[in-house]
Amino acid sequence: MRSFAVLFCVFLGLTGCQSSPRTSPEWQAFEADFLKDLWSVYPQWAFSLGRKESAGTIKIPGRASWVEQKEFLMKHQQRLTTLNEKKMSAEDVTDFALVKSFIESTLWNLDVLKEYEWNASQYNLGGTLNGVLEAKNMSGSEKLQALQTKLEVVPAYYKAALEQLQNPTREHLTLAIKQNRSLAEHLEKGFLDQTLDLATTLEHKKELRQKIQKAAQAVRTYVSSLESLLKNNKKFRDFRLGEELYAQKFKYDLQSRFTAREIYEKAVAEKQKTHREMKALAQKLWPTYFAGKTPPAKDLEQVRLLILEISKKHTQVDQFVATVRAQIPQLWKFVESKKLIALDPKQPLVVRETPVYDRGFAGAGINAPGPFDQKRETFYEVTPLDGMSAEKKESYLREYNDYTLQILNIHEAIPGHYTQLVYSRRSPSLIKQILGSGTMIEGWAVYAERMMMEEGYNNQPEMGLMYHKWRLRVISNTLLDYSLHNLNMTRSQAMQLLVNEAFQEKAEAEEKWNRATYSQVQLASYFTGFTEIYEFREEMKKRMGDTFDLEKFHEDFLSYGSAPIQTIRSLMLTKLSRGN
Repeated sequence: MRSFAVLFCVFLGLTGCQSSPRTSPEWQAFEADFLKDLWSVYPQWAFSLGRKESAGTIKIPGRASWVEQKEFLMKHQQRLTTLNEKKMSAEDVTDFALVKSFIESTLWNLDVLKEYEWNASQYNLGGTLNGVLEAKNMSGSEKLQALQTKLEVVPAYYKAALEQLQNPTREHLTLAIKQNRSLAEHLEKGFLDQTLDLATTLEHKKELRQKIQKAAQAVRTYVSSLESLLKNNKKFRDFRLGEELYAQKFKYDLQSRFTAREIYEKAVAEKQKTHREMKALAQKLWPTYFAGKTPPAKDLEQVRLLILEISKKHTQVDQFVATVRAQIPQLWKFVESKKLIALDPKQPLVVRETPVYDRGFAGAGINAPGPFDQKRETFYEVTPLDGMSAEKKESYLREYNDYTLQILNIHEAIPGHYTQLVYSRRSPSLIKQILGSGTMIEGWAVYAERMMMEEGYNNQPEMGLMYHKWRLRVISNTLLDYSLHNLNMTRSQAMQLLVNEAFQEKAEAEEKWNRATYSQVQLASYFTGFTEIYEFREEMKKRMGDTFDLEKFHEDFLSYGSAPIQTIRSLMLTKLSRGN
């Protein structure tokens, strides 16, 4: 279940929960039983949400675990059929739909997708082990006890994980090797030092050291076994899902009113529109950067040359993380001055380097605490450029230049992911928090970028051109993901799209190719979510006319937690019709 933990609780986790009065005692009883069983069946997920009662538990992957999950899911699926939705409030009905969707999606993953058989990278205990050290709702002795219990299980976990890999993909084997090799190193260094600090006697320290070394060796053995598989396997599973599986996963994961094909076609149209807008901006900027030079005949070549020139303005290699950290207060100030959404200074945001065992999937991300550990900081994790060649470092910095780095920080931090996740705690529904929609979460972050530009954030023409370049990232994410899994796009075709049509640096394009081979559908969530949110905002403007207030719209929209966008739309329209 690591994929669920990552999607909902680690990078896109939630910051709080509140109990909510219910109109239906029947639903209250169901919800209590469902959550009780959920914590038992998925203890690692429960812990990532901040439930310290689950801190010492690790489920061993294998047939017994899959059977337990299916029994839990089918039990509550059957029970849902006995509930009377007519006796529920609108809030309860939407929670009913979220639980129903979660059950159907998880059963499909277990019975049809069977990722546990081919995705070696989903077996990674880095987050659950390090999470104990970072928990703010546990005492030192509680952390020590939980870690001792977990460390003893690590060898059995990785042994069982290897047994599940019946038909691995080459790409996920490569990622798993990289991440778990880094995890083993982390266990023997930083993790070891922090854990030993919790021990109070020399004997206790000695015992802990032995357990950590044994756990690290188990991880290394897993890595060695994966390396043998990579070297000796004659045939690997194709990482591509194909049309049928992709369409099903899109339906379950994105919970969108659009189909995968519809979103793909919208993205194609948006790419063409964005190119036209970039050509117009390029004509205005050309004299500033290439005075006296005749523009090239091809309009996109003019755009490309300007982007290359403007991208030379960037921070230094050793200042990359520090530059991100310095920009956060600037974004905060702009949002407050424009009254775009109320921010909470009591909710800490800490910029830090991405832990080594989580590197390789994305360059930056939000790691937020769960609803049961509200005191823990929200981490904005940024991967430093260590280990890159000089050429790749420069390429990476050009991609995240002085303009696009600001857009990245809008997306990840303010008023993007960090802000949205802070607001999640205001949702009266725990169900909406823990079964949140990745499409809503990513869609909000992309919407925040567009909204900030509309409100005049850094309104230089260079920022306008770079925002459009960034927008092409979102569009090309969808085009790449769909084409890769449905149209057998090759690596060279992907580079053509990303480098020549979306103007991405080679380093960024290669990273995105890797990410698209590791994941399925998630890259399409950005454009899908943005489209739904933006269309809904414009709909509300028309409905409300002069009474529409942007700040109130944002706060109302985020008050429903991380529910699917169409669920939020339904609730807000119901509220509007009642005059609330």
